[in-house]
Amino acid sequence: MAAVLWLNMLFRRGAVTVDHYLGSLTRARVDLKKPPPDLDAQFRTHVRRAIELSDARVAAAPRDAQARFDLGSALGLEASYIATVEGRLLAGFRAARRSYDEHERVLELDPARHDAALIVGTYRYLVSTLSLPMRMMAYVAGFGGGKQEGIALLQRAARGGGESRTDALFALALVYNRERRYDEAIDVLRQLRTLYPRNRLVLLEWGSTALRAGRAAEADALLTQGLAMLARDTRPRIPGEESLWKYKRGAARRALQRAEALADLRDATGPDAQNWVAGRARVELARLALERGDRATARAEASQALALCEKGNDPQCVQDAKQLLRSAHGR
Repeated sequence: MAAVLWLNMLFRRGAVTVDHYLGSLTRARVDLKKPPPDLDAQFRTHVRRAIELSDARVAAAPRDAQARFDLGSALGLEASYIATVEGRLLAGFRAARRSYDEHERVLELDPARHDAALIVGTYRYLVSTLSLPMRMMAYVAGFGGGKQEGIALLQRAARGGGESRTDALFALALVYNRERRYDEAIDVLRQLRTLYPRNRLVLLEWGSTALRAGRAAEADALLTQGLAMLARDTRPRIPGEESLWKYKRGAARRALQRAEALADLRDATGPDAQNWVAGRARVELARLALERGDRATARAEASQALALCEKGNDPQCVQDAKQLLRSAHGR
């Protein structure tokens, strides 16, 4: 129940794409809107009860791998909530460390429990991305590190077929994108597409990954297919979802020098768009303006992009907008 509530809040916020987590894994605090009080209270009630029940089972049977797996999962969920909903990455440190320890113990008690490799691998990878002082603090606290070891554990969880397989595949899609291992990311997304053919956001991630890999034609085809799927789908949408699709396809079409890019990118700056999406779309519009030699329009678009991306807490977009402003001024 706590997991459902957590995912509900992420969906309502729109924080369910790889873009939201690229580059922000190592920040101590991310400014986010407060969650709805009723959902927040329900989450805390259920996750605390889950931890209490699991703690009692572990106390009664310390060598029970399932009891320790359940305790580690509940603690990991609490840590994830603190980081992704509250935006306090370090505040969940205690729960994260206990979660890591419990799932390491599961792997010792039962090496066949590949699903426990998900949390251990995730934290090993995260620790490897920290600054040196933060890494040292994590090691002293009992976390293991190692980027390749972390990725290998995530791969183990994804292959294992246990209850963590889907979560491990989504984690690998993020990690491979972050590491620019785009072929492997696309292979994972193909697997997820087979497992969840009605999940349009998997198709969005596939198209987005193809775009990052420089495969603009593949991205255009996938995102066009996804937009058609979106138009038929009556289920709830994340905030500004159509604008996000249009921005992605517009960026692919700009790379392909297709005239239709302009309409997509303008649609992506509509009133329903999230700030970071509208900002990135205006970055692409500024690039289009520079390509046709229209410096005045490029300056106007880049200025709006800068303001939107600062509001949207998107440092890469801010950097791109500043570079475009310099170019538009002839510097």
